[in-house]
Amino acid sequence: MKKQTVIIKNESETAAFGIDLGKRACPGTVIALTGDLGAGKTTLTKAIAQGLGISDMITSPTFNIVKEYDGGRLPLYHFDVYRIGDADEMYELGYEEYFYGNGVCVVEWADLIEDLLPENAVRIQLEYGGEEGERIYRCIF
Repeated sequence: MKKQTVIIKNESETAAFGIDLGKRACPGTVIALTGDLGAGKTTLTKAIAQGLGISDMITSPTFNIVKEYDGGRLPLYHFDVYRIGDADEMYELGYEEYFYGNGVCVVEWADLIEDLLPENAVRIQLEYGGEEGERIYRCIF
């Protein structure tokens, strides 16, 4: 796995980064996103979905924990685990079928379930940059 830091200057760069990630994703890809509230996890997820060819409106699954999107070249499973109390809730959801299945999983607040993530998960920590709208992505691919 390689580490890479990417400076994102604006939303169009976020879109380009996410679309590329979506285009390169293969079945079983898990993308683990971490970062503060408002750092852009859902915005990045929307771009990943676009890269997968999914045209549905992507919204945060905060109250559902997982939302499923079909219609692209691979299904997208969008998790928001912010409200997960413990690992048992993930087991009840059948998370393993998602993580090790034929789709792409994007997990927001992934640090809360770090022990359940596959070893080969793509990890992206989103941080605020120094300029307005700027983000720093600390990635492990």
